[in-house]
Amino acid sequence: MPIEMIKTFSVDYGANELKIVYQKFLTRGLLIAAALHLSGIGGYWGTVYLAKENEPVRTVRILKYSEMGPPPSITNTQAAPAIAVSAPTAKPSVGIPVAVPDAEVNPEQTIATQQELSQAVNVGEGDGSGGAVVEQDIQVENDEPPEFVPFEKYPEVIKQVHPKYPDIALRAGIEGTVFVKVWVDKEGKVRKAVILKSDGEVLNQAAIEAVQQWVFTPALMNNGPVSVWITVPIRFRLQGR
Repeated sequence: MPIEMIKTFSVDYGANELKIVYQKFLTRGLLIAAALHLSGIGGYWGTVYLAKENEPVRTVRILKYSEMGPPPSITNTQAAPAIAVSAPTAKPSVGIPVAVPDAEVNPEQTIATQQELSQAVNVGEGDGSGGAVVEQDIQVENDEPPEFVPFEKYPEVIKQVHPKYPDIALRAGIEGTVFVKVWVDKEGKVRKAVILKSDGEVLNQAAIEAVQQWVFTPALMNNGPVSVWITVPIRFRLQGR
């Protein structure tokens, strides 16, 4: 009986095959990744190096003096628009001497001398420095301020007059508070008083008469006085209650 010889062959497949080839492909992948990164970094720094060597191109434009416009304003970034000035329609007549017949000339009219002019000028008393005192017209403030005026310092009461208790309210035992809207001008004086809210109409007139005699320090804004409206509460209380 023939004897059959059985040979065993080992086949590299599956996990065995992966163990053999993984090291080869891992090394190949790392080399390819390193080459890509080095090429990218080298390209970036090469572009930066080449850009430094190339000087920027400058364009020079030569203009004539007649083509240049007016210089810019120092205080305003925008140039002021040109304003067309029209010629006068008639010649000025002020200061032009006009011939007068001799018959119309007053022979007694003469030109005042320097002494007469100095006596006619009203010079006030000075402070000893040699300068003349010039009297200025006092401007009276007639326009009421708006409802809201910004200010830095609130008006403070300098002179306060207590209201007189009305006889009707005194006999009736009426108490309450009257809120008065007061216009304080730039000199701290009360120019106008208006009732905003009141607990009793019999108290209103006494509150207004008292507030109109008050004197305040003027409200200040940017180190200057301003005219403002303020609200002042006037309280009426009976003694013993």
